[in-house]
Amino acid sequence: MTMLTHLTLAGMRAQLRARTIAARELTMAHLAAMQKHRALNAFITETPEAALAEADAADAKLAKGNGGALTGIPLAIKDLFCTDGVRTTAGSKILENFVPPYESTVSANLKRDGAIFVGKTNLDEFAMGSSNMTSAYGPVRNPWTRRGDNAAVLVPGGSSGGSAAAVAARLVPGATATDTGGSIRQPAAFTGIVGIKPTYGRCSRWGIVAFASSLDQAGPMARTVEDAAILLTSMSGHDPKDSTSAPLPVPDFAADLEKPLAGLRVGVPKEYQLEGTPPEITASWEQGVAWLKDAGCSIHSISLPHTKYALPTYYIVAPAEASSNLARYDGVRFGLRVPGEDLDDLYANTRAEGFGAEVRRRILIGTYVLSAGYYDAYYLKAQKVRARILADFTEAFRSVDVVLTPATPGAAFAQGEKMDDPVTMYLNDVFTVTANLAGLPGVSVPAGLDSQGLPLGLQLIGKPFDEVTMLRAARALERAADFRALPALGA
Repeated sequence: MTMLTHLTLAGMRAQLRARTIAARELTMAHLAAMQKHRALNAFITETPEAALAEADAADAKLAKGNGGALTGIPLAIKDLFCTDGVRTTAGSKILENFVPPYESTVSANLKRDGAIFVGKTNLDEFAMGSSNMTSAYGPVRNPWTRRGDNAAVLVPGGSSGGSAAAVAARLVPGATATDTGGSIRQPAAFTGIVGIKPTYGRCSRWGIVAFASSLDQAGPMARTVEDAAILLTSMSGHDPKDSTSAPLPVPDFAADLEKPLAGLRVGVPKEYQLEGTPPEITASWEQGVAWLKDAGCSIHSISLPHTKYALPTYYIVAPAEASSNLARYDGVRFGLRVPGEDLDDLYANTRAEGFGAEVRRRILIGTYVLSAGYYDAYYLKAQKVRARILADFTEAFRSVDVVLTPATPGAAFAQGEKMDDPVTMYLNDVFTVTANLAGLPGVSVPAGLDSQGLPLGLQLIGKPFDEVTMLRAARALERAADFRALPALGA
């Protein structure tokens, strides 16, 4: 049973189709792993009965040769995706008892292709965080530990920390996630897995609890580039219910992964060479450059001059949109309701009790930058800088095909570290927010271990809707890195 959970998603699919394993057997193995490793707190809601029923239905389809692209594959769904009849909390107390009567488009696409959902994964509240410490349902534990220091409990990154921990610990072969400023790529790097943030518009946002609507994008987490590419193919597609969904055909993202990279032009931005970056991060980046050069790529120094403004721009735009999106949680229509003497009192009591400290902080920041007298000075200016950041990438992509950077400024840190300073926490997104501001695809690939035995990731950023090329380069990095290390928990 244990070895079934160590198969790749592609390997599981092959064995299911060959009928050498059954979907029920595979699902039971993963449900057992989830039960064994509940201390990780990776899941908010588990759905074992529904999963086993879906597994039996999958076996019946496979027996008749009617399986889809993911028939029989157990997956986890980030608890930001609305799931019909299954509680969806967004990691917040204010939605503690919310059961949607509809299915998000992305999770519906996965169901259409036969995936089995085993549960909803934990996350930072409303996806606001880089540590998974802001969840109303407790922090997620990273299955990795520092070499020689099992006492320190590490964060898995955020906001998709539950999905990352579940995949890394072999509780599921893949999971859905969302990325607003790095919430797929950063936890993927912290846990030694692959995370793809697609081009904005590649995956529908319909049915995903909104944080910052112009930045949010769904994507997959898995243990290999191929597995993540398989999931992305199923998750993607035009959706008329989402006005920002791109009406473009969906390629088979896994089809050309092994295509040679000879002639591919890789950009290395000089602005990402930040003062104070740990030597191990710099060394990992240099190693990634060497790997791609060995794979036949040409390496080019590029400039993205407005990079230094990306983080402050993000932390104006994202809170502004969050303050608007979260206005709907007022205790009247759905979610938590805390009574008061009048309507204003009900609003205030509900939001004060329902939202955690980080969410309240971002709502206040967002309301401030949108307020009369400050809108032009902050929000309007941030949007202008955002346009400049996109223009930087547009110019760079005239001479290169992909951009290579570190995924994070360091390895996973311990619960309690960096927590007392919001600005220090926000700096975890320094290498990732540019792709969200520019709407570009990005992927984090495990590249090795640091001196403490913790995973480090490399990031590739691609041209708009050119995930295929980006993933080919990611596969080359994966092949060269040959990352086989396992976390202490779930190994």
